[in-house]
Amino acid sequence: MTTQGTPSAVRYDKDADGIVTLTLDDPESSANTMNDRYAAAMGAAVDRLEADVAAGDVAGVVIASAKKTFFVGGNLSQLQALTPQDASTFFAGIEGIKDQLRRLETIGRPVVAALNGAALGGGMEIALAAHRRIAVDEDTARFGFPEVTLGLLPGGGGVTRSVQMLGLQLALMDWLLQGQQRTAAAAKDKGLIDELVATRDELIPAARAWILAYRDDAEAASQPWDRPGHRIPGGTPSTPKLAQLLPAFPANLRKQLKGASYPAPRAVLSAAVEGAQVDFDTASRIESRYLTKLATGPVSTNMIQAFFFDLQSISSGSLRPQGIAPRTVSRVGVLGAGMMGAGIAYACATRGIGVVLKDVSLAGAEKGKEHTAELLARKVAQGRMTAQARQEILDRIVPTERTTDLEGVDAVIEAVFEDAELKAKVFADVQEVVGTETLLCSNTSTLPISSLAQHVDRPEDFVGLHFFSPVDKMRLVEIIKGARTSEESLARAIDLVQQIGKLPIVVDDRRGFYTSRVFGTLITEGVALVEEGVDPATVERAATMAGFPAPPLAMLDEVSLTLTQHIRAEAEKDAAARGTTLSAPPGSAVIDRMVEEFGRKGRAAGAGFYDYPADGPKRFWPGVREHFTTQRTEVPLQDIQDRYLFTMALETARCFEEGVLDSSAAANIGSIFGIGYPPITGGTAQFMTSYPGGLGGFVARARELAAAYGDRFAPSPWLEARVASAEGL
Repeated sequence: MTTQGTPSAVRYDKDADGIVTLTLDDPESSANTMNDRYAAAMGAAVDRLEADVAAGDVAGVVIASAKKTFFVGGNLSQLQALTPQDASTFFAGIEGIKDQLRRLETIGRPVVAALNGAALGGGMEIALAAHRRIAVDEDTARFGFPEVTLGLLPGGGGVTRSVQMLGLQLALMDWLLQGQQRTAAAAKDKGLIDELVATRDELIPAARAWILAYRDDAEAASQPWDRPGHRIPGGTPSTPKLAQLLPAFPANLRKQLKGASYPAPRAVLSAAVEGAQVDFDTASRIESRYLTKLATGPVSTNMIQAFFFDLQSISSGSLRPQGIAPRTVSRVGVLGAGMMGAGIAYACATRGIGVVLKDVSLAGAEKGKEHTAELLARKVAQGRMTAQARQEILDRIVPTERTTDLEGVDAVIEAVFEDAELKAKVFADVQEVVGTETLLCSNTSTLPISSLAQHVDRPEDFVGLHFFSPVDKMRLVEIIKGARTSEESLARAIDLVQQIGKLPIVVDDRRGFYTSRVFGTLITEGVALVEEGVDPATVERAATMAGFPAPPLAMLDEVSLTLTQHIRAEAEKDAAARGTTLSAPPGSAVIDRMVEEFGRKGRAAGAGFYDYPADGPKRFWPGVREHFTTQRTEVPLQDIQDRYLFTMALETARCFEEGVLDSSAAANIGSIFGIGYPPITGGTAQFMTSYPGGLGGFVARARELAAAYGDRFAPSPWLEARVASAEGL
């Protein structure tokens, strides 16, 4: 079956038993996606299938794939390019694709989806239009609806069919609202897959066997929702029991989103609840309308850029120097067994790397290893790991107080306190023991790598690795290239970061680098608002409503007020060495009073902007209002949110200007995964370039903020010039 001389994206084959196999095989892509080629080919295939069924010689249908995966979903390049002006065309297109699937599931013959690999988004929606789903039981394949993580919803029938199959509560909680992706076995347990086979060779025979067994069974050739008397499991919103639970759904969603304007989860909930009250075809149209609104809006554009294109770019090694052979490590030395060092040891050991965990005392090193033991014990208790696997990981970590035990490691990662002299001493102790091929890495969040490299004999092998806390949960690692770091060392650092399953971004060497420097502007702005007299509850609430995962004063407590003082002192000392002086950042006086007058140093010390009672959740310290906001200042909520977003974005622009950054992907991924910039913006660089009116609109709003709140919001001449020349970032 061909189209205008080009191989079709859907091959049509009928065997002697009357079984038609529709093989999804996009001729111009390595993966099947729901693009125009697919739509045209599937439409032609369904037309032909209907004719063959009418002729009476079709026993059933198998939907298969010729790719390594079954079907990966919508074409994100096309989706990202949509604008509100495309709404009617897009709606008609998605309705056309859904009509094909509807005709397929009502064809009157049993239809089986043979899932040879991942079926995500549109792929899972195609599978749901079949009467039976059989998948290969491989741990690497994933199934589900990740659309909500891209600012979209499963609008090819995913919402409607999953609700009809599983009921509102299970469909929303298990599959739709969080975009869960599950293994084949888990998907079977959760009701989306009917049967598993052990190998790919068994897949098509299993599908054919089911068709031949049920070829004359009318029920097998129909969907539950098309049978007389069908009821949605758990009932509709008018069912008394479900009606009692339903008000909690939006309340829980609001709680999870912390009031932030994430449109996709809200649209999923609305489409599911509204669709459950009407017939199937009407529900499907409701779903299409919600998808159209999301797909043609700005949030999905931003999130697709960050969570697909930028993430793919980083993961594929776009920042890695070319022409250098990849290398792996088998043994790593971690210097310092505190919170960061213990986390790094866990990250390495769980990826099969041997770890020498060194601390000043054996007891300290053993305590660091215990961190891994505790994390793994939770996995065992949850049934996510066997006791044997836990022990194998623990056996990879060797705690020690002896420097000589580091002999032969492929890399060392120093993770001691953020003090230049201490770090210099640590490297002086180990560089004579480790081999000349050992990669030398410093886990630092602010200290210049080039300065630290002066204290080692091989500065070309010295690189910064900035991990984020808690290491077991945070995916980002910021790699800092010093003035003398070689390209080979940089490539090796990227290889190591990816080997332990983390996301590497590369930045140039400046104090604060990228993430710490930009993060500092957020917490500075939060304290500046307190200093201006804005109520602390408003300071915090405005941040979460803007989409930040945590508010600035709470985050300042986490990193500690004394650390910010230390970083400020180090920066002032560095400026003095260069013959310059630094003005104190806004809010510095508040932090100094909090520490020196009231002894409130942060969460680790038991008291900061919040109190941390042993018998309950944290709560605001009343003294913040008593001492700092007695003269209340009212700042518009939008202005507060913009101050947070703009101060971080403007600092990102300065990082581009100074050469700290040269990759928008690194800026976006670093800001979202490292320092909590709202995902709905697509990251700091995307926020600037996609702002209404583009970069020019961003600069115009920055000028307004500067006029109202200070010169720190004024766009630099460099940024103004980028707008004038239409160069972008």
